[in-house]
Amino acid sequence: MMEGLKEALQYITGLKAESMDPKVVEINGDTYCDKQLTRYHRFPFADAINISTLTALVDYIKGKPEELRASMILHVESPTTVRLYSGLIDERKREHLIRAEAIINQFSFDHAYDQERFLIELQANFLETEDLKTIMQVAGNIKSGTTANYSDDGVSQKTTVKMGVELNDVIVPNPVKLRPYRTFAEIEQPESSYVFRIMDTDRGPAFKLVEADGGLWKNGTMKKIKEYLEYELAEELKEHHITVIA
Repeated sequence: MMEGLKEALQYITGLKAESMDPKVVEINGDTYCDKQLTRYHRFPFADAINISTLTALVDYIKGKPEELRASMILHVESPTTVRLYSGLIDERKREHLIRAEAIINQFSFDHAYDQERFLIELQANFLETEDLKTIMQVAGNIKSGTTANYSDDGVSQKTTVKMGVELNDVIVPNPVKLRPYRTFAEIEQPESSYVFRIMDTDRGPAFKLVEADGGLWKNGTMKKIKEYLEYELAEELKEHHITVIA
């Protein structure tokens, strides 16, 4: 009885060991394996460094040329992200050395803010321009209930604002040109068109900005980042065969 049990256990153990071995099958000329295998690459890759400015990216390339490979790529991925890759190495892989991610304030476009929060967000997230001053003046002087006198044709709005002891009709500007902080500090913040809307709610006036350029600013900003890197790294791009793409 014990001998039979021992043989059964040995058989089961053998089946388990056999099941753990990878099986390679060829079907219609393609090779398949029933296990996920990980190959340890003979070229060790460095972990990417995370930074938040283009200045740090430029300083790294200028200060650590020995860490660069024979050819490199600077990829302007978006208005807020730039990555430094090596050229193709073994098995057509790339080493990712740097990830530059801009620190930007987050303003929620197409979201209605109450009066106090709206004024705070405008000062924290936008460069000062004439249109910004106008919006802040309008939003700061509207009192609860005054928006009951709106005229709104879907494009422009007119509301009543109290100036001292007088009530004056004010045309709400539309569209407005604003410069929110939304790319690297080294790049001029792009100007875009926005639709400014005022609403009357149970808790007082509410305000929102809606993007009105279809995201065209992104292409122009990425081009400016590319131009900045090409200017700051003019010598290094040639010496280390670095290609900038955007």
